Amino acid sequence: MKDRLAEIDNVLSEMGRLSGSESVRSDESPSLRDSARRWIRRTLIVLVAALLPFLLLVKGSAWLYLDFGVPAYVALLGSVGGVFVLLMLYTGFIMLRLTGRFRLSGLTVRALAVLVVVVCGYLLLFISAGNVKSTQVQSTYTSLHPVLRLAVSTLVLADGDAVITDTQRTPEDYERMGLPLNERSLHFRQPTGYVHALDLRTKGRGEMRNSLVRLYFRLMGFRTIRHVGTADHLHVSLEVR
Repeated sequence: MKDRLAEIDNVLSEMGRLSGSESVRSDESPSLRDSARRWIRRTLIVLVAALLPFLLLVKGSAWLYLDFGVPAYVALLGSVGGVFVLLMLYTGFIMLRLTGRFRLSGLTVRALAVLVVVVCGYLLLFISAGNVKSTQVQSTYTSLHPVLRLAVSTLVLADGDAVITDTQRTPEDYERMGLPLNERSLHFRQPTGYVHALDLRTKGRGEMRNSLVRLYFRLMGFRTIRHVGTADHLHVSLEVR
């Protein structure tokens, strides 16, 4: 009898131990889910924080130019100023988390100013040979309106395979391509002194990617048309103000 009672006691102890193990495992599942949620949330915050300065630069300059009709470089200065303030807020928040004080030194402010100027200068003045169809297109890159240049060069940062196929045109170009002359084409220099249109390659890039590129430009305030005249391409233009 004693042996049987001891056996029953052992069975009950083993059941209790297994039940406790299952409880621990069940407690671990919510913890893992919470950790995954926190990781996803932090990743999204970092991604948005990294993209926001570039979106503010492009959208801000387009908004100032299109809605207020300010000159090109005034629009640029306004958007650059907004990005500079945003980066100072970022840096101040990081310092607050690290030191408990929202404080920026003069050296930090100057370093941020230099960073913004260098990056914006690069976006405005430089385009890689791998992102243009020909050296002729590359040589006319700076003839584009500065706001349009900012938009396409920012796109190139995210989409390294983007290719500009056309920028500035002359009447002879239309004759060479076998197209009727369009005197209202924004590929010509406008009263602003700049070209207000460019073409982007769509062939071989996939419809999803082409749709996302088109959506990007439309959200930033530009006009887009999918042309299939001389070749399939995306025509992007900035309204003349």
